[in-house]
Amino acid sequence: MGKHENLLLTLSMSDDEDLPNYDDGDLALEYAKPELKRPRMYRVVLLNDDYTPMEFVVEVLETFFNMDREQATQVMLTVHTKGKGICGLYTRDIAETKAEQVNQYARECQHPLLSEVEPSED
Repeated sequence: MGKHENLLLTLSMSDDEDLPNYDDGDLALEYAKPELKRPRMYRVVLLNDDYTPMEFVVEVLETFFNMDREQATQVMLTVHTKGKGICGLYTRDIAETKAEQVNQYARECQHPLLSEVEPSED
């Protein structure tokens, strides 16, 4: 313990001239703001088939995509006439979850309705 006391005493009694001078005057720090990018968006797309009733497709759109009856009917008609229709635009995790929920619900109800996720071009 005696050696440490001497060492501390020696350090605390050293002259300021022996220490380097780190004070260059006023120093201002500017923190860089992180550059944030919007996440890539993905479309949930409903695919047409010849067996799923149109009313079931409307029910799916109302239930899983919070569409009103009119909007759900419009998307259902797009799916029916063009082969597929966009249900919504979401981040990847949400889009994959919604597509899986739709596919699972359709299987449970014994319908071949399928949805998939596509990257958005926007």
